[in-house]
Amino acid sequence: MPAPKTILVTGAGLSGAVVARGLAEAGHRVTVIDERDHVAGNCHTARDPETGVMLHHYGPHIFHTDDVQVWDYVTRFAVMMPYRHQVKAQVAGQVYALPINLHTINQFFGRSLRPAEARDFIAGQSAGGEPVSFEDQGLRFVGRALYEAFFQGYTRKQWGVEPARLPASILKRLPLRFTYDDNYFAHRFQGIPREGYTAMVQAILAHPGISLRLNTAAETVAGGFDHQVYTGPLDRYFGHRLGRLGYRTLRFEHERVAAPYQGTAVMNYCDESVPFTRITEHMYFAPWEAERFTRSVITREYSAQAGPGDIPYYPIRLLDDKTLLARYQALARQAEGVTFLGRLGTYAYLDMDVAIRKALDGTAHLLRAFEQEARPEVFLDAA
Repeated sequence: MPAPKTILVTGAGLSGAVVARGLAEAGHRVTVIDERDHVAGNCHTARDPETGVMLHHYGPHIFHTDDVQVWDYVTRFAVMMPYRHQVKAQVAGQVYALPINLHTINQFFGRSLRPAEARDFIAGQSAGGEPVSFEDQGLRFVGRALYEAFFQGYTRKQWGVEPARLPASILKRLPLRFTYDDNYFAHRFQGIPREGYTAMVQAILAHPGISLRLNTAAETVAGGFDHQVYTGPLDRYFGHRLGRLGYRTLRFEHERVAAPYQGTAVMNYCDESVPFTRITEHMYFAPWEAERFTRSVITREYSAQAGPGDIPYYPIRLLDDKTLLARYQALARQAEGVTFLGRLGTYAYLDMDVAIRKALDGTAHLLRAFEQEARPEVFLDAA
């Protein structure tokens, strides 16, 4: 049997933590580094010292999945509390329910349609043709009136480009319901860790075979490892030598207010004239304790193009970005002793459950490669 390997995992988010745990449980010695002062990446949560509210510091994160193995995995390390995500949207001074459902349709058009009637009504509003862009998909999805009210301005703010330049796949992820169901997600398992995501990731990393080093940039770590699993930005690994891949970044304005403020966890602001995209009220992400707070924390969220030094959130993946990505992938395939994993490492938008699934599958692949003394694949979850 091959001797245990020394592994460097760059990034202590979900992808890095899961693969580190799997490798450590298999007997390998793993060092995990992260340049931030906390684990869990962009799903980092922590109690606000003044109000006691659990804050989602980098925006809302709701765990939802149909993957039984992934759900069983997270429940090993956290008590998952029931949570039903409901999103409201402000359009021209009115508040509506999202995702678009029968209530939204009837309220917006001043109708009292039943499900079959609403389906026929929206079909009459919709534009035909095979959708290529986000705008095409929106017009086919809900018709021009609902598209312009709920998606056009919000998308311009969120992505910083015209919807006609974005792929249709972004909007295909959202449901359209002809019932009064306003549950944002339809997955079998939904919840939020009782003690927050950071505590969950800390539990994943709590293994004697794992050494954790925070406040440590990848560029400052010398070699000496048998293999590296890199979950940071792909272009950064190569010093941006081919140029920078496009990302959107987020800016957050936190404010402490009297509780309750808006009465729901997330309120989208769809009008383009409103500079922020949404306001979150964090205490509602923990409904089991929300009523005890007399002070609340709200966060206004602004989207912008990511520049040097900004935290990358969403890969834009326009045509130019896909072309540059292909060049970086070709460069990466020539690299020795490194595997690229996760949202940043493969330049793909991954929900949390998908990130964990890819990391579990990636761990199994690495262990097989180490056992067979073969070269691991470069991209474990390329999309």
